[in-house]
Amino acid sequence: MGPFEILCIVVAIYIFINCYRTSKHEFWKNQGVPGPKPLLFLGNFKDILLNRLSPGEFAKNIYDEFTNESMVGVYARNTPILIIKDAEVIKDVLIKDFNIFANRGLPVHEKIEPMSQNLVNLEPDRWRPLRKKLSPVFTSGKLREMFYLLLESSNHFEQYLEKIVPKNESIECRQLTSKFTMDVIGSCAFGIDINTLSDEKNDFTRMGRKIFDDSFRRSMRIKVRDLAPWLFKLLGPFLIDREMNDFFTNLISETMEYRKKNNVVRHDFVDLLLFMKENPDKLNDIKMTDSLLAAQAFVFFAAGFETSSTTMSNALYELALNPSIQDELRKEIENELKTSDGKLTYDGVKHMKYLHKVFQETLRKYPPATLLVRKSSKKYTFSGTKVTIPKDTNVWIPVYGIHRDPKNYPDPNIFDPERFDDNEVTSRHPMVYLPFGEGPRNCIGARFAIFQTKVGLIRILQNYKVNQCDKTPIPYINNPRAFLLAPMGGIHLKFSKVS
Repeated sequence: MGPFEILCIVVAIYIFINCYRTSKHEFWKNQGVPGPKPLLFLGNFKDILLNRLSPGEFAKNIYDEFTNESMVGVYARNTPILIIKDAEVIKDVLIKDFNIFANRGLPVHEKIEPMSQNLVNLEPDRWRPLRKKLSPVFTSGKLREMFYLLLESSNHFEQYLEKIVPKNESIECRQLTSKFTMDVIGSCAFGIDINTLSDEKNDFTRMGRKIFDDSFRRSMRIKVRDLAPWLFKLLGPFLIDREMNDFFTNLISETMEYRKKNNVVRHDFVDLLLFMKENPDKLNDIKMTDSLLAAQAFVFFAAGFETSSTTMSNALYELALNPSIQDELRKEIENELKTSDGKLTYDGVKHMKYLHKVFQETLRKYPPATLLVRKSSKKYTFSGTKVTIPKDTNVWIPVYGIHRDPKNYPDPNIFDPERFDDNEVTSRHPMVYLPFGEGPRNCIGARFAIFQTKVGLIRILQNYKVNQCDKTPIPYINNPRAFLLAPMGGIHLKFSKVS
């Protein structure tokens, strides 16, 4: 091959690459939307693909870089994604024009991942009737009815703390709090004593850890699923987690069968699933398979224990770093318990205003879900702009970035519960605080999560002080492989008995 032929090949390759880049990575430029320069074949996702950044932290960095922009365009390899920053535009997406953005655009692979067909992931056609039927178990009235079960779990938790604190060792708080929240979910949702506080190796604990495994292998599996769905489907038979699928399918089917046979009625989550299975005509012809029912149990279990345990551990972390806030909160807890003869009540928890501020500030600084994702169902032009997106465009709402924006929260890295004084809250746009999402597709279990988190914190703080130790992560460095916001190496603190 002569020099001319080699030159022709080089020129052809250059032209191909340039045309490929232009055709795939000019979308946002043509829309007049600013954004970082994408890399060939990788788009803007290099750091995500290399596990250097989580998607939420990546979105926060973009949010911070394009300070004065209302929206920013990025690429997941060649797929355009719009990151929206303006609070009014966010309100349009989540509330005003919800019907166009009802789809979260999350992957549902019923054959490879049967548990993915859950309320969080499902497309609108199945999500709407399921949400409507499942909502009654999460009302404030139902929560009041179940409060005694929360107290039972909190008493077990208190007994567990009495055993481990005297060892005078540092305690990894994410593991500790997950034992409590898992125990609560087992009791309140499934009517099962799963015994996580005394049995370290039970199946529920093992499944819980497996769901949120942050290993490199699992991380790459998720990236293949999200960024190369064709390859994920091709490898499907080798990727099925039969143990997890069988565990939740058998759990629900056996529990429902037992209740039906023995006429057990608890008016809880399992009873609702049983009702839906026996009355499929009330769900718009949705086929209520065992795997679809199990998937709803799966997501309630997973989200119910992990998000709350993460929030509890992050709250304890900040209280250890801010002892004056911890003392003020403990004083409120002690005063409230005095008014009820030392008994914790549903109304008593609601009355603890400073506890609520601490809870809200924890979620402000450490939102477990750092991103909200939506997908357009048709062509859409954003109000007040010339930006038009086609059908099936993914839209990201960077919750982590919004919550850490000094324009919304001055000195955002400081933990300050007074940000949630009533006057402060009313002065801010409601779309700059989104720990549970917003609009019709917000978190269905928000009330439940709030109460179990608060009860767990009360049980710890009424008896123990939490303090920093040599293993406490300072600074708090986010784990890029974690599904929810979490620090590298966990949260290690020292507990000591309140004198």
